[in-house]
This record gives sequence, C-alpha cells and structure tokens, in this order.
Amino acid sequence: MRLIASDLDGTIVRRDGSISERTIQAFRRARNEGVQIVFVTGRPTRWLQPIREAFDSIGSVICSNGAVVYDFETDQIIESHTIPGQDVMMTRELILNVEPEATFAAETLLQLHLEETFPEPGDMRHLREFRPAPLDAARLGQEGVVKFLAKSRLLTPEDFHGLVEPHVHELVSVTHSAFNVTLLEMAHPSVNKAAALARHAEALGIPASDVIAFGDMPNDIQMLGWAGRGYAMSGGHPTALAACEFEADTVENDGVARVIEDLLG
Repeated sequence: MRLIASDLDGTIVRRDGSISERTIQAFRRARNEGVQIVFVTGRPTRWLQPIREAFDSIGSVICSNGAVVYDFETDQIIESHTIPGQDVMMTRELILNVEPEATFAAETLLQLHLEETFPEPGDMRHLREFRPAPLDAARLGQEGVVKFLAKSRLLTPEDFHGLVEPHVHELVSVTHSAFNVTLLEMAHPSVNKAAALARHAEALGIPASDVIAFGDMPNDIQMLGWAGRGYAMSGGHPTALAACEFEADTVENDGVARVIEDLLG
C-alpha cells in the first residue's frame, strides 16, 4: 500500500458532515508511515474547508469527479478539464428532449450557476451568494464548466441516467452520487475519478497495484475497479457494492479507518 484514495461523503464524511477522530488519526498515521493520500470527491473546491480543518495539509484533492485537482499545500488548482459552453447548452437541450421537466445548474472554476427552478424550497438559505438566472453559454465558456448538473423530480436516479446517457455521451460523461435526489453529474467526456487518480498515481510513480481506494456511490465504481484493491462501503449504493470484491464497514462505524489500521498492522 503506497497510496490511499478515498471518496469523502458517505465514505469518511458522515451524514452530519463530521469526520471521526479515529478516521483522522488513521490517515495521519498512514501519511507518517510514508503512504501518499489523495481525496477523490464530487465536491467542488469551495466545499473543501471541512476537509482542510480535519486533515490540514495531508494530501491532494481530486474534485468535481476528476475535473479538478487541488493542492492543499499551495492552495491552488493544478489541473482542470472543462466543458465548452456550447456543449453545456447542447447537452441541456438534449436532456430536455427526453425529460422536459429537468432543471439545471453549472459548477465553474469560479462559482455555481443555478437556474431559477433548480433549488429546492429552503436551499437558498445555504446558497445566498448565488443568484438563480438562465444559464449563459458565453459566461459559462469564459469561467470553465467543471460539472454540469441536471435534476429530475419525476424519475429515479437510475432511470434518469439510463434515459439521458445514450443521448449525451459524446458531449459529456454522466454519473450520479446522491441518495436523496435525482441529480445527474456531467463533466468533460474524458473526466472520471479513475482517470484523474491514474494520472495522479503515475506522477508519483505508483502503479495501480499499490493503490487502495474507498467509495460508496456509482461515481466511485471506475476508481474502485482501477485500484489494486477497491473497497465499497457497507450501506453504499448497490452498484458500487456489486462492482467490488472488498467491502468496508459503514462510515458511521469508521469502516475506512478500520481497513487502514489493519493494513498498517
């Protein structure tokens, strides 16, 4: 084990947003023993402060499902892959053709853009800095879209994904990672967690066989399959569990920490 790659939400971050002290100490011990750490998440860079507070400058973060690589130590984005503005708008139209009630948001390198119908009632209490408005292709192109979001209030995540993906796969990659909302997460076609992790590991001179990965949702499946040993979280999405040979205990039971402790001996 030379590199640990871990998803955040549902994997080491609990439903209340906390990270257990046991988990923090397991990662710190691994780093002190020479193991490289990288967190691989669907979160944008602006949602990393809780991770910084828990882990200080341990490791790097692959954000937005692989579209952005962020360095904690330098506080800089060191790699990004964006979707052209015109492709975002074309994807939007193709989705509306199959789900006319869909609504959209776009995460750029600078901020989040929301359509007026995208937020749920009460959401704007937490999104006060964002003003809902129609998406603008020129502005999105200038800022660089790292994640395009489509929400359906009529379909399940699996049904929405199955309906949309065949129509947009040449423009964007498509995944989902939320239990309680039907929300598709789209990125540049070359972007996924596995591809970003592979580049990161190669830069460190670490082969896939020496990588341990943890995750719980469909957006983690490729990463878990690429790593030498991929662990799906007990209680995670059924497709993630079905794709993995190994299973870790739940996040509430410090499953990742338990595996790391066992591997360190």
